Amino acid sequence: MLPPRRVRRVTGPLLVAALVVGVLLLPVLVPAAAVASVFLPGRWRALRLLGLALTYLAMEVAGLVAAGLLWVLGGFGRRLDTPASRARHYTVLRLLLDGLMRVARRLFSLRLVTDGESWSPLDDGVPGSTNAMVVLSRHAGPGDSFLLVHTLMDRDHLRRPRIVLKDVLQLDPVLDVYLNRLPNHFVASDPPAGAPGPEAAIADLARDLGEEDALLIFPEGANFTPRRKVRAVERLRTRGLLAAVRRAEAMRNLLPPRPAGVTAALGAAPHADVVFVAHTGLEHLSTVRDLWRGLPLDKTLHLRWWFVPAAEVPRGEAELTDWLYRWWETIDDWITATSAVREPDLR
Repeated sequence: MLPPRRVRRVTGPLLVAALVVGVLLLPVLVPAAAVASVFLPGRWRALRLLGLALTYLAMEVAGLVAAGLLWVLGGFGRRLDTPASRARHYTVLRLLLDGLMRVARRLFSLRLVTDGESWSPLDDGVPGSTNAMVVLSRHAGPGDSFLLVHTLMDRDHLRRPRIVLKDVLQLDPVLDVYLNRLPNHFVASDPPAGAPGPEAAIADLARDLGEEDALLIFPEGANFTPRRKVRAVERLRTRGLLAAVRRAEAMRNLLPPRPAGVTAALGAAPHADVVFVAHTGLEHLSTVRDLWRGLPLDKTLHLRWWFVPAAEVPRGEAELTDWLYRWWETIDDWITATSAVREPDLR
């Protein structure tokens, strides 16, 4: 169970202390990491991870300091819901993500490639799009998720994302503070009995989507693993959805999409265009153990977007579910094809 907010706020001072200790111990940590890198696979693995850890701590501390200043500017918390306050929060988040991604790309020699002619749906050729969007993405770990949100918010697109994400991510102090001040929805891992489902909250997020807003949903609900796929297929079979079972079993890289949240979002925002997102390259990094074993990367990350105007989105529940599965099959095929031809890791 997630600790209450008052308890979670204790992590802020702990992060400051960790950063101070890390900086003071740099004369010891850097030589130790350099020596450890000699005995580890990859090029300077321990040094790279040390650099990422210190950068992440610095970004967290900077974000929390900025959050305090924004709280003061927001009338000591009384005007945090105003458009001006929300704009300031989005700006700080964009700067933090941009800094973190720049350092990560340089440390791990990452290169982002957007495949196909799929860039224009996000910006219509100019910074700041003029169409509300529902973005439906595969779920492939925090690395790909950070990359996607950064792309939505960068200077070329300037989107204001509204995100449906797991409540456990509130353990990150910056995400906890900023995303709870902005229109987002955290899905509880263990909701109490009788609690309303997330569909109502998703509909509320979608209902007033503006021209620069993008509601980001991960219809799979979790990262793909063979065990999760077996469980997902069994749930479909238990409900008697045999056609969905056959389609889910044929997918090689994805879990079957859950249409309830997508249906709620598109029903509440019929004016919104839809963008489907496929990405591959960081899906194997889901845990701290994965991070240790999988980095450094020195590789190319691939991203692909498909744009569907609002007028072409089906509205009936059965038609919408079939449409969502067809797009998920397209994404699955793209991941398979891209994984087969992408360059090998240079470790």
